[in-house]
Amino acid sequence: MDRTYQDGRIHKLAGQLEGAGVAPEVAGEILAGGEAVVKATPPAAKAAWFRGAMERMDALLDEATRHRVRERCACCLGGKRLEISRGIAREHASLEERLQAANEAKFVFGHAVSRQDNGRILVEFAPAGLERYDCVCLRQAGEPISATYCYCCGGHAKHHLQIALGRKLECTVRSSALSSGGREACTFVFGMVD
Repeated sequence: MDRTYQDGRIHKLAGQLEGAGVAPEVAGEILAGGEAVVKATPPAAKAAWFRGAMERMDALLDEATRHRVRERCACCLGGKRLEISRGIAREHASLEERLQAANEAKFVFGHAVSRQDNGRILVEFAPAGLERYDCVCLRQAGEPISATYCYCCGGHAKHHLQIALGRKLECTVRSSALSSGGREACTFVFGMVD
């Protein structure tokens, strides 16, 4: 793809679409107008562009490809968060101990990490019961945006949990501030892959 995208998130999305083998004409349709989003573009306009891009992804790509592309757009994969995740794996032997340590690592995983009765792992970025929840990535989103966008944050949590737990995981967005218009917290459910 020979377009130039000034916005880092759009640039990364373009690269991940290409890396996933999405046909250039389909990727071009998803990314339409992205070259006009520049650093000076108001945050609300950037959020509106992403709303449209996610709608186009939802219409043009199968679910597995959408999720894989967005998970690979994750940020904050290194630095102190990576050190904490590696420390959890290094310092704790059992899965239960590692989950408890992940739960205590608020800087990496937000509000809570817990194991559900069905064995899946729930990551909550904020406590339940708040009057309003905001998306940390697209704070100026005036309208709900597809949860497809949220697989980016899911990819962040997945990356660090896989390291901390020493297990391969699959991610599902259970709820999001972005897709609910601020009514629900961002929560992700992870299943362990055998």
